[in-house]
Amino acid sequence: MTASIPVFPRKVRLAQTTSLILLALALGGCASQKDTIKTGSVSASAVQLETMSASELERVERTFGRAYENNPKDRGAGLRYAQILAMTGKHTQALAVMQQVVIAHPRDREVLAAYGKAQAAAGQLEQALETIRRAQTPDRPDWRLYSAEGAVLDQLGRSNEARQKYRMALDAKPNEPSVMSNLGMSYVLSGDLRTAETYMRSAAQQPAADSRVRQNLALVVGLQGRFAEAEEIAKRELTQQQADANVAYLRSMLAQQNSWAKLSDNKAKPKTAAN
Repeated sequence: MTASIPVFPRKVRLAQTTSLILLALALGGCASQKDTIKTGSVSASAVQLETMSASELERVERTFGRAYENNPKDRGAGLRYAQILAMTGKHTQALAVMQQVVIAHPRDREVLAAYGKAQAAAGQLEQALETIRRAQTPDRPDWRLYSAEGAVLDQLGRSNEARQKYRMALDAKPNEPSVMSNLGMSYVLSGDLRTAETYMRSAAQQPAADSRVRQNLALVVGLQGRFAEAEEIAKRELTQQQADANVAYLRSMLAQQNSWAKLSDNKAKPKTAAN
């Protein structure tokens, strides 16, 4: 993630932080990678949005906001507008947009998946789980939906069920870095940082791994007290400004959670066996 969409939120507990990161990874891939929407002079794909600065996001938000207002039933404009709203922390508004889009497209799997994402981000976890499961079809299972379902289950504290879903996703899409990253984050949520790092490193080594996966690896390494190494990972493939911002967020989060004290306690504990 870039400086404008930090992967390290501030002033939150570890479980809240990692579950939000995990959810973003799980559901971010639900939109088609080929889905590039053009409105006026703006062309915004999912990847492009993740690399935009705050001012660029504001401009794109206004553009897609106007497109959505002109036609609330427009599937593409609604999906992208809700995504941008979520990326800028406007989860309640994003959910309201997706409620309108899903009314117009009640059987569209991508729309249902995005609606589930909006519900989860707004704290409606049980509803999100139901929506994501409704989007899934047994005859044509979607690995992205399995991963999304796992992310919500992790937030509900049902880690064993969540990991089963991640493994189902990996059966359908072997070595998919976003799923491997989510599986690693599942172990972070349960406090097993060393097992989490194993999955995160494997995810980061995949050819398709993106910056979000590598930044999550930096988080896991930093939480274990290896901050210089975490900084080095956080700085890779980013501009200096983006890298400095991500490192600043990482420092802030670790400091505010008193993570060094927690890590000292954890070092004395035996490693939890992976499921």
